[in-house]
Amino acid sequence: MRRGENIYYRKDRRWEGRYVVGKKANGKTKYRSVYGKTLQEVREKLYPLKVKYQIILRDQGEVTISFYEWGYQWLQEVKAGIKQSTYTNYEYKLVQYVLSEIGEYSLNELDEIAGEKLLESLKKRGFAPSMIQAVFRITKQCINLAIRKKLIKENPFSLIKLPKIVKAKDQALTKPEQKRLETAALSAEKGRGVPTLLGLHAGLRIGEIAALTWKDVDFNNNLIHVKATYQRVFSVLEKQKTELIYTTSKTATSVRSIPMSKGLRKLLLQQKEQATGEYVASNKDQPMEPRLLTYHFHQIRQAADLPEVHFHQSRHTFATRCLENDGDIMSVSALMGHSSAKMTLDTYAGSTMEQRVLIVDKMEQAIG
Repeated sequence: MRRGENIYYRKDRRWEGRYVVGKKANGKTKYRSVYGKTLQEVREKLYPLKVKYQIILRDQGEVTISFYEWGYQWLQEVKAGIKQSTYTNYEYKLVQYVLSEIGEYSLNELDEIAGEKLLESLKKRGFAPSMIQAVFRITKQCINLAIRKKLIKENPFSLIKLPKIVKAKDQALTKPEQKRLETAALSAEKGRGVPTLLGLHAGLRIGEIAALTWKDVDFNNNLIHVKATYQRVFSVLEKQKTELIYTTSKTATSVRSIPMSKGLRKLLLQQKEQATGEYVASNKDQPMEPRLLTYHFHQIRQAADLPEVHFHQSRHTFATRCLENDGDIMSVSALMGHSSAKMTLDTYAGSTMEQRVLIVDKMEQAIG
């Protein structure tokens, strides 16, 4: 052995140099080795690695468990405190898109290069910026727990520049488009237009409509109580399959009560007279599949000659009509089940800008 260098001459007539990369789970020092035919060859390989890992140990800590192993530990840590649908979303994205790419890295070896590698892999999959940001958001949560537990010192992905989400404009239907869609929905057979009208006149999400029961529709107080959702998520047990799960609404603000318009109340009363099940959108004793509700919606919007409309726009249309008719942001935010008024403002900035222009015009007229 070369004293102080951790270099050995082996029985197979090669030289071996060892360097410290961190600590194992049992606290023992973890080494890696380089090999060469000559002492000089090993020295040339060894010393850059020694310097590299001295910096890693100083900046990121000593923990050398794989990111793959830590990812599963994190999933188990957070599982009890989140909904099944959220857990399934976390698990699928982390395992399929993150650990499959950078899971072999030791926890303290994660760096910006690993982050850039992950980013490139997501781009190659053709993911939209919103999806890329969602994957990185989950990854950062995973790493941040390791920081809180003092396994590593900082988040190496915090400076990765992610593609920006460009929000689509003019998501709400115009008033003539809304009228055409309502007419087509009212003409749909077997009450298949009711979900569309619940979107347009109450701002419900597709999963909330699927979970809505007649017990949630309070005709005496003229309110719709929104407190649950049905979602189709990737199965925890069978990775390539999905399952339909019932959960309470995704946030405390999603649990809300929405006043019924006169037209919607009349429609729902008619629908209830014909109902044979407990769910508003289904005549069976089980909720209708959200994908089937979406399929019915597309039949309706085709009948209305609206080629580029998706269901979520009915919800945007509800919010926009409320704002156009002097609805205040706090009230509209509560009706939409948003977590904050800021979210409502960010989503409907275009609509509120029109209102601001009118206010300034009125102000100028008043000054005269």
